[in-house]
Amino acid sequence: MTGREFPTRPWVGIGTIIFRGEAVLLARRGKPPRLGSWSLPGGAQHLGEGAEACARRELLEETGIEAGPLLLADVIDSVSLDEQGQVRYHYTIIDYCGHWSAGEARPGDDVAETAWALPDELSAYALTREAMAVIAKARRILAA
Repeated sequence: MTGREFPTRPWVGIGTIIFRGEAVLLARRGKPPRLGSWSLPGGAQHLGEGAEACARRELLEETGIEAGPLLLADVIDSVSLDEQGQVRYHYTIIDYCGHWSAGEARPGDDVAETAWALPDELSAYALTREAMAVIAKARRILAA
């Protein structure tokens, strides 16, 4: 099996965009890639694990939160290059969206901190352009 850093193939990551009212659940990364950055909860899919099962497992492990029904929000390629232009990380991220159903947000697994952020607070978390876009897309999907 190849490592996640300088991989020979993409890794599948599964993320969740979970809302409680207008607030979205965010997680501050406790490990690379993007150590210390705010993002959406998620992680690597295990061999033999279904995508939605992975989304629910990662959500619970990282934040202590459980969600109701989940819908597919988007699929995003995340590629990070090193100084020489070689692929340092490559994740294909499958994002699901839904609403909070149980649990109190708390950091777990590889998360350093959690937060429920209202729409007008999101800029303070320095989220990536892709994360901001998928949060907005998830709001539209769940409102439909």
